Order: sequence, then C-alpha cells, then structure tokens
Amino acid sequence: MGSQAGEIRVSQGGVVTRRSGFVVAAVVLGVAALGCAGSPQRLKLAAGPQGGTWYPLAGALKNVLERHVGGAWVQVVPGGGVANVMAIEIGRADLALANSVSTVDALNGERPFKARARNICNLATLYPQYFQVVTLAGSGIDSPAAFRGRALATQPRGNTGEAITLHLLRAYGLTYADLSRVSFGNYTDSVTLMQDGNAQIFTLGTSVPASSVMELASARAVELVGIPDDGLKRMQAINAGYTRTVIPAGTYTGQDRDVPTIGYATHLIGRCSLDSRVVTEILTGVLVSLDSLSAVTRAIRQASPASMSADIGVPMHPAATVWYRQHGVELVTAR
Repeated sequence: MGSQAGEIRVSQGGVVTRRSGFVVAAVVLGVAALGCAGSPQRLKLAAGPQGGTWYPLAGALKNVLERHVGGAWVQVVPGGGVANVMAIEIGRADLALANSVSTVDALNGERPFKARARNICNLATLYPQYFQVVTLAGSGIDSPAAFRGRALATQPRGNTGEAITLHLLRAYGLTYADLSRVSFGNYTDSVTLMQDGNAQIFTLGTSVPASSVMELASARAVELVGIPDDGLKRMQAINAGYTRTVIPAGTYTGQDRDVPTIGYATHLIGRCSLDSRVVTEILTGVLVSLDSLSAVTRAIRQASPASMSADIGVPMHPAATVWYRQHGVELVTAR
C-alpha cells in the first residue's frame, strides 16, 4: 500500500518514521549526529627530538591516525620522554610517545617529577628501547666508572636519555660535576661534538640501530660501553622498570661482540579522558599499519595485540582494555 499524502517513509537504524513532522526532526537529529561523528578531532602528538627515532615515527603515526581516526587532524610537536609525560599530564598534548621508565616515575611522583601524575593512560607498547653509551675508540673508557673527568654529550634536560644518564652516573657514585663538561643537545649536536673530539661519551636512549650512532660510526671509530649485571642492579634500585637487554654484535660498524645494556619500552600514551572512539580507532589503525610504521622504525614490525598490551606498570585507557579483550588478550591490572 502506498504512502498517504503528506507522509514520507524514512528508515534510520531499522526504525520507520511516517509522519512528516517527525521526519523533519529525525532528519535534523541524524544530520547533527553525523556532524558530531565527523567533527574534526584536533589531536596534538608529542614526539622526540629531531634526529632521533621518535620524530619520523610520529610523522608516520600522524598519517595513520588521520587515515583511520574519523575527522582527525594531528599536529606533531617535538619533545622528549620526560617532557612528553608532563605534556599529557597538564593537557598540552593528547597523545605522546613515551618511555616506560619515565612514565612509571611520573605515576610514582619520582624525580624529575614533582607530584604523582593522574591523567596518563597507556594505549600501546610499541617496541623495546636500548640505552646506549658510545665512546670514541681508544678513549680508554670501558665502564661507566671511567666517566670521571671526561666530556659527555647527552640529550636536553627533560629527555628520557638524559634522565637515564643521571641514573647511570648516580649508580656509579658520580654527578655531572665529576665530568669535565656536559653538553645537552639533540642527536645531531652530539654527533658533531663527538666527531670533532669535543666529547668522548655520547649517551642516548632509542632503538637499534640508531641512525645517529650509525652516522658517527661512519666518520669515527667508536665503541659501545656495556653495563654489567652489578650496574643493572644498581640501576634497578633507582627505577625498577629497567631490564636487561643486549645490543647484538654487528649492529654498528666495528662492533664485533654483543654489548649488555639497559632496556625499557617505548609506548603510546594519551589523556585518560581521551574519547573512547578515538582510542579504539587509534589502536585499529596502528595494528593494520604495522608494515608502514616499520618502514620508519623496524622494531615495531613484531608488534601484536599481545605485545602491545604488555604490562609495563602503566594503567590502560578503559577503551584500550576493551579493544585488547576483543582481540583475545586479557589484561593484568598494572597497579
């Protein structure tokens, strides 16, 4: 039977509306709902210093998020492990790349953080990180205990690599005052200082191989300084999040042996108040884009829902917990 005069049949979600007055209201509400769903999501993503792994990775993540998160527009800003955690906590960033050890320090209110962080949730563990201590060949520096009186190049204050460097010095009874000079700069600055002989030690925390170390090794003969078991234990007494990891032989030119060092994880964090739909679409986008992301950071290729949900001592965003369960992973509460 056909519609009566002045009536229109409209089907939305299986509901048929017949009266024209209600049709207008239903259409207006439907358009409004679509407008909300497609409204721009302005997301600020905190990355790392230029010359490091995080900066290009953040650029690749920007492309992934803008492709998979409805209406997203992502602004990438430079930062560092410690600074990024602070940026999330005070609302200056929505998403950030972070290092597990720094995030745990923030949650516990440990230095360099002045109070316990309350607004930081884990979204995904992406790949392992390596703390790397690089020296010029022939420098005679074969242990962190030999740093005294030498010139150090490390990252700016507020970067996880710099914070770990402080922990390492503390573990061996040293401070910056015990060194001849300390330069705080990006990886490019540190490589230049090492190439020119104005620094004998370069410390950084990133994936392997690190492009900055590869660049340095192509110009100067370098050596990696290992951190032995007793050094690891001292570091773990400062931050329990440190783990043993090894830089495999052959990672860098002239490196003919495995080098034991300290490990931790790079993970993606966000505001705990971040919209659940956005979190779900972020995780889906990352999972289906591992190949393109690994073109920037090779280590991320091995990521899976199981590894992405690893308990690193940081609470999961509630929407992330739901997403992981939907992908067959039951989470253990971080704290």
